[in-house]
Amino acid sequence: MSAPTEKNVEPADPQIRKFLKHLTNERSASPYTVRNYQQTLGEFVHWHQDERKSKPTWPSLERDDFRGYLRFLGRRKLSRAAIMLRFSALRSFYKFMLRHGVVEGSPIRGISMPKAGRRLPRFLTAQQMLDLLRAPAREIEQLEKAGTDPVQPATYFRDAALLETIYSCGLRISEICGLRAEDINWNDQLVRVRGKGKKERQVPIGTPALEAIRKYWDSLEQHPSSAMPVFVGSPNRVAPMTARAVQLRLKRYLASAGLDPKLTPHKIRHSYATHMLDAGADLRSVQELLGHAHLATTQVYTHVTTERLKRAYDKAHPRA
Repeated sequence: MSAPTEKNVEPADPQIRKFLKHLTNERSASPYTVRNYQQTLGEFVHWHQDERKSKPTWPSLERDDFRGYLRFLGRRKLSRAAIMLRFSALRSFYKFMLRHGVVEGSPIRGISMPKAGRRLPRFLTAQQMLDLLRAPAREIEQLEKAGTDPVQPATYFRDAALLETIYSCGLRISEICGLRAEDINWNDQLVRVRGKGKKERQVPIGTPALEAIRKYWDSLEQHPSSAMPVFVGSPNRVAPMTARAVQLRLKRYLASAGLDPKLTPHKIRHSYATHMLDAGADLRSVQELLGHAHLATTQVYTHVTTERLKRAYDKAHPRA
């Protein structure tokens, strides 16, 4: 799904509006989840209008309607993951309507979905990660050698601290943007993280990340107060960095470090999990650190480490 846009037009369908309010108010879903669900349901409504020449009447839709939609998505050459995501939203929507007596059953039940392929998460090696973490400092050094003062050096200190913190704590982009000054426990080296569904967890933070944050704060006119964001959009503002700003800054430093600029902030989280498991951390601990609700979500990283071990075996063992 695409990233949420700044402006969000309320859907015309009253049932979809109620469902989205339910997600926000009762399920505490993130704005990204709500907007992705709205986009997904809106896509189905548009398809139904184009294909069936009418707006969908949810209680009267049948299984064949959704089978037709599934064939339509297949013709669009969407990935299996994209199709599964759309039907997951539709299932949740029907469960909501069923609980509120709008429909008597879900016509999606029993529809065979394409098997979701297991894609191993991409991650950076330890050396690549180190190169990325050093990129903001290298840019300042290059500017100084060229006799050019960096514009707002606090921005580079912020970016260095940002990258260190994402990697040190394995945070999602929404979590790093929502981090507040009061969430850092400097004495115990812990960070309080607000994850999906507003679930909180305590995550250790390493000394390099804490030192980078301190250096960044020292470059500001004053340290942020307890309720202020750890990472602000600019030195002269109190608004937190946006997800888009984090993505753009990361893209800059990936290119600077000679890495693929298409990698997302989530790949740093993947790197965190993979490096932890490589170093001997147990799966349950990594699950808790990442804030995964289900162990199966974390288990994908064991496939990454297993594949690495198999490659090492094939390369080194004389009888492989």
